[in-house]
Amino acid sequence: MNIRPATRADDEAVWAMLEPVFRAGDTYAIDPDISREDALAYWFGPQRHVFVAEDSGTPLGTYYMVRNQKGGGSHVCNCGYVTSPAARGRGVARAMLAHSLDAAPGFGFRAMQFNFVVSTNTRAVAIWEGAGFDIVGRLPGAFHHPQQGYVDALVMFRSLV
Repeated sequence: MNIRPATRADDEAVWAMLEPVFRAGDTYAIDPDISREDALAYWFGPQRHVFVAEDSGTPLGTYYMVRNQKGGGSHVCNCGYVTSPAARGRGVARAMLAHSLDAAPGFGFRAMQFNFVVSTNTRAVAIWEGAGFDIVGRLPGAFHHPQQGYVDALVMFRSLV
């Protein structure tokens, strides 16, 4: 698996991965009816470092890394990860997480924080905990899951130093 910086030439491949995840509305606090243009503008937003994971040129996943806060919190990054539906269960999320943990210090980050992990996304929670992230906060009923109703969102954190 190769993980490389994304370019705008990857728009179609990135949208093909984002669309089913955003439309499902069960893991991201994104309007499920978001347009292609708005989704790509969000993913490739200002000051975001965007990457694509691929195997033999086939996109398997994408992630972004961005400064979580400005000023005194600018040394903490936030990331978002999406795996292609066809590539789930193949270690793509773990590979992107490992890549982001390795890359973050090179961008000046000393910690990584996930601000809003939907508690019912148990696969992601297990991956992040397995990589040393701690649940440092719980937001009761903060996410309206389309099938399960109001569920908790988690704040997860890991130092990189």
